[in-house]
Amino acid sequence: MNQIPHRGSAAPFPSATAPASRSAATAPAPRPAPSIPARAGLLALAAALAGCAVGPKYELPATPHIAAFKEAEGWVPAAPADALERGPWWTLFGDPVLNELAASVEVSNQNIAAAAAAYAQARALVAEQRAQLFPSVDLGGSGTRGGGGGDTRTSSQYRVNIGGSWEPDIWGRLAAANTAAGASAQASAADLAAARLSAQGELAANYFSLRQQDAQKALLDATVAGYERVLRIAQNRFKAGIAAHSDVLQAQTQLDNVRIDLLTAARQRAQLEHAIAVLLGKAPAEFTLAPLPPSGPAAQPSFPAVPAIPVGVPSTLLQRRPDIAAAERRVAAANEQIGIARAAYFPSLNLSASYGFGASQVAGLFSASNGLWSLGLSAAQTLFDAGATRARVAGAEAGRDAAIARYRQTVLAAFAEVEDQLAASRALEQQQELRLSAASAADQVEQQMLNRYRAGQVGYTDVVNAQVTALNARRALLQAQADRQATAVALIQSLGGGWRAP
Repeated sequence: MNQIPHRGSAAPFPSATAPASRSAATAPAPRPAPSIPARAGLLALAAALAGCAVGPKYELPATPHIAAFKEAEGWVPAAPADALERGPWWTLFGDPVLNELAASVEVSNQNIAAAAAAYAQARALVAEQRAQLFPSVDLGGSGTRGGGGGDTRTSSQYRVNIGGSWEPDIWGRLAAANTAAGASAQASAADLAAARLSAQGELAANYFSLRQQDAQKALLDATVAGYERVLRIAQNRFKAGIAAHSDVLQAQTQLDNVRIDLLTAARQRAQLEHAIAVLLGKAPAEFTLAPLPPSGPAAQPSFPAVPAIPVGVPSTLLQRRPDIAAAERRVAAANEQIGIARAAYFPSLNLSASYGFGASQVAGLFSASNGLWSLGLSAAQTLFDAGATRARVAGAEAGRDAAIARYRQTVLAAFAEVEDQLAASRALEQQQELRLSAASAADQVEQQMLNRYRAGQVGYTDVVNAQVTALNARRALLQAQADRQATAVALIQSLGGGWRAP
């Protein structure tokens, strides 16, 4: 809004739409330049005003102070500790195939590429905001030719000038915008780290699930071979007239059910392989992951061991989790928006200057007599906006409060995730020991029932029940091992991914 001149003033105060500028051709004799002390005083005043920030001072939001994780009691950290710095977190599993795949994720995964582009965009915005703190300079030129009124004569006018403008950041609005952009860029960097950790964790989880399907296929292949032998026994006993035909039918049913489970395992393995291909930025047709060679009893492939995972104090979680870092930086950016909104309460200033030449002929355009210059100062202050500025400030404060709430919720959720995975890790470790004992006992019962069936001491229904119990026990043991691997990956993700030895 233009300023209203005071009564009795010789000239109105320069407005935002009418800068105070005079050309050298029409300006009166110049007034004496201010003295050196006066100029020094003006510079000091400008410097003092430039430091007037109207935004609130940023303070890190308070979070719960927890000395230790509740579920970490009795947890054994990784040892030796110096092994933690020898490579990325997935190398703790000791699987060379996983190491190779995880290293490719950061290069080829499209979600990570999108997050990296968003981070680059945020950095460009920081540079754009920082540029507004400095003057802008432009070069212009024009040439016109015209006539009219029945007069055959024409006139020409040529101009060339260089000018600049600068908005002094008296109330800290531009500095606040620059700080907010920097905080947003840091949040984007944390989002990039979170996307990278998420992709790597998802890859590891899918990889271990695929290896579980390999192990289950080996288990089912061994089971099919055993059931085929039992079917032949039932057929021989039926041909000898010492067993009913129902024994053969039951044996055939058992064999066909396991073969169906084999097909299901193959389908699930194919889906996991396709998911891994997408994580690597490849089409499923371009990626194949060979099964591990079988080893150990029952021709089962070796399952990756569960590594010992270090668990630090909860305070380190706030420093290492990228989602927590991103949420905190967004609080800082929201805090700066309050200062940007409050700056509208105060007048804005703009300084401008230009120098150029104007003439009716190009030949004499750059002569000293055709020189033109101007200096301008404009100011604008909103006198009435029906509470719009106050509403914007209130909205910015509410936005900051919402960002604080999201930050604290992210911290609480992170604590809960670590506690959940610690509790699951302890329970699954104990369950695996019990599953191993149950599977061993079920194997012995199955063999005993089969021997007694051969001797004619029990019916085939007892053999079927023993076979079903033994197979379920073996598959439960395999599932417990896979669950421990998945929980280990989830725990590493909830801890923020990487760590360093103290």
